[in-house]
Amino acid sequence: MIIKGNRVAILESRIDYSEIIIENGIIQRITLLQEGPLAGAPFILPGFIDSHVHIESSMLVPAEFARLAVVHGTVAIISDPHEIANVCGVAGVDFMIENGKQVPFKFHFGAPSCVPATIFETAGAAINSEEVDALLSRKDIYYLSEMMNYPGVLQGDSEVMKKIASAHKWGKPVDGHAPGLRGEMARKYIAAGISTDHECFTAAEALEKLQHGMKILIREGSAAKNFDALIELLYDYPEHIMFCSDDKHPDSLVESHINALCARAIQKGLPLFAVLRAACINPVLHYSMQVGLLREGDSADCILVNNLQDFRVLATYINGCLVAENGVSLIQANGKVTPINAFEANPVSIADLSIPSVNYPSDEEGSIPVMQALDGQLITPRIYCKGNRKADEWICDPAEDLLKIVVVNRYHPAPIAKAFVQGFGLKKGAIASSVAHDSHNIVAVGVDDESIAAAINLVIQSRGGVSCVNDGDHLNGMIIALPIGGLMSVENGYRVAECYTAIDQMAKNLGSLLSAPFMTLSFMALLVIPHIKLSDRGLFNGDDFSFLTTAS
Repeated sequence: MIIKGNRVAILESRIDYSEIIIENGIIQRITLLQEGPLAGAPFILPGFIDSHVHIESSMLVPAEFARLAVVHGTVAIISDPHEIANVCGVAGVDFMIENGKQVPFKFHFGAPSCVPATIFETAGAAINSEEVDALLSRKDIYYLSEMMNYPGVLQGDSEVMKKIASAHKWGKPVDGHAPGLRGEMARKYIAAGISTDHECFTAAEALEKLQHGMKILIREGSAAKNFDALIELLYDYPEHIMFCSDDKHPDSLVESHINALCARAIQKGLPLFAVLRAACINPVLHYSMQVGLLREGDSADCILVNNLQDFRVLATYINGCLVAENGVSLIQANGKVTPINAFEANPVSIADLSIPSVNYPSDEEGSIPVMQALDGQLITPRIYCKGNRKADEWICDPAEDLLKIVVVNRYHPAPIAKAFVQGFGLKKGAIASSVAHDSHNIVAVGVDDESIAAAINLVIQSRGGVSCVNDGDHLNGMIIALPIGGLMSVENGYRVAECYTAIDQMAKNLGSLLSAPFMTLSFMALLVIPHIKLSDRGLFNGDDFSFLTTAS
């Protein structure tokens, strides 16, 4: 096979019109046809790489994720399977790897480092240091995935340090997760051998970590969006920056992927070769990925784009195989998928969701602690709002955007955790999800207990999913069933994206002003992100790792 076009040699900072000969999936020869680019010819690049993503957040199995991603020129990803691992343990990791083998796409999975993420919530499984070591010994595991337990690193927790030591023993990098960590604590965390962070939300924080030798992954996902805050660091640190999505819902993946970040960076005036290094080269070098870099002898993992401004992908090749062309995926839809799951929740009643005033803290003026959901951010500040009391219980006040949030243990019957949240903006109804990082219990937000109960019970009936209910009527609701771990669908990826677009719009029609209400909802129980979250065990203060309330 022969491909002709303007070859972009990123490491040499050159663009020349060239002929590339591919045999048996390998670039055999590159012949210079003209120095400099030929007007009107397509540009040939190494493929794009998402340097940190949880496939499960797309609600798609790996094979379906690949079908959608290749259209945008993505040829490989660094994937942390800790979502399914928190539900099903090592068996969940194996499920992801085996499903990914069905398609011509370069998945690079990590060994989950924090299953469960904390001891303050109920997960479906645990992966100890011995199991992590066994995973890291495998050739199909490329790194130790994000070490979210940064207090454990700073305190020298034995299990945490054993996991990091295993990664070093097997010569594999360790991903970080330390939002807001600065100063001496950041230096100590990095000195433990942790090489990346994708959680920086200010340039100052990221710069400090870069100066300590860490590599920064600029994240732009469906919920957390840090691109604008961090992109200018690429000017001075082109070898230490990568792009990632972290969590990307299916409708977002249909629309774009890493290609869109390249276009945005160029529009902001960033140097072309620095941008492409972050998108195509740095992840391959850092993680020792099995991905070609458009050189003789490399596997033919490359893309053709129309120009170097908007990066519209004309064709995507993986191992010399054409997998996408002109916006159409050539990867076949997945075959039958046998779900893997852990789901034992019982239906909830309206009475289960009440919050007696004696069970929830308030001051003399009647102000109560409230989680604040911020659009485009994972952090949730703790604020205080005037509570709405009726008789002897606290209730919602939709006019003031004071809504109830609950978390239901999905693994066994248990008391329900309840609190209040501001920022979702619902004026009626409720939304619920079994995608609730990282333990994936059922999380729901709504304006009244009838609606919340109906939304939760739709999820329970499907043994996992995302739901939206209008005015407490489950017959006037919508559910996307996610029978694989309560996280992923068995359906065609494009169909799932259509359904997600519909349920997302339904939530917005109920009043939510969030750009991605279900993605934001999924992070309301993520205790390792400051400042206040709700686990299945109660309202949690992430600043001092204590409970403000307990489930009842």
